[in-house]
Amino acid sequence: MVSDNHEDSSGFKVSDKRRFDNEGRERGEVESKRNEDAEKNPSSASPAHEIDFSTFVLSLATSAQVHLGMIPNPATGKQDSDPVLAKQTIDIIGILEEKTRGNLSEDEKKLIDHLLYDLRIQYLQHKK
Repeated sequence: MVSDNHEDSSGFKVSDKRRFDNEGRERGEVESKRNEDAEKNPSSASPAHEIDFSTFVLSLATSAQVHLGMIPNPATGKQDSDPVLAKQTIDIIGILEEKTRGNLSEDEKKLIDHLLYDLRIQYLQHKK
């Protein structure tokens, strides 16, 4: 049988990571390698913390602030503004507030009310 790992003349190591060999039999070492990788980095499969309604709303509010240019975009590091996206995100939070009215805890209601007020004021100031 030909070796699954070899180094060519350019110095690159080529590893065959296919699950089945040429005869169609399952290769066990590929599966065991996947299991080893999963054990080494278990955090990649699970979220860092529990996601709840408040976290979701705060995430949307942060996104609106990025679109208002109040905080740098985490992907680019630049403080760009896009008022159309900011308004859309603020409106989405408003829809959530409307559709969840009467179903939120007191803390969640205060959070969404304060966020909406602050974001709407910030949006109006940005439009000036």
